[in-house]
Amino acid sequence: MSLTDTLSELEHLNDEQRDCIENCLRAAEVCEYCADQCVGKEGMDECIRLCRDVADVASLHARLMARDSDYSSDLAEVCADLCEACAEECEQHDHDHCQACAKVLPDCVETCRSMAS
Repeated sequence: MSLTDTLSELEHLNDEQRDCIENCLRAAEVCEYCADQCVGKEGMDECIRLCRDVADVASLHARLMARDSDYSSDLAEVCADLCEACAEECEQHDHDHCQACAKVLPDCVETCRSMAS
């Protein structure tokens, strides 16, 4: 069963929330990979830090939305800000994994900002 199928079975979620959860989980995944690939490379400390922060916050935000937490909208703004900062950092690096982050994160920013409002 795919993530989309699983999310569609959570009846308390609307389409916008489902999209946000998917984007958060995708952001967490790409950032975990990027951070891991950056380890040991000179000048990548900030990229690693931001990617790890995004991975932690985005996955937490997805979990809070899935359980319909009253605090998920509060975390949405933090998640959006982190994803934005991480995308800006990753855009500065030529590594394929950084460029992948820079491409994926704007979707998470957009849906998280929508959840925050």
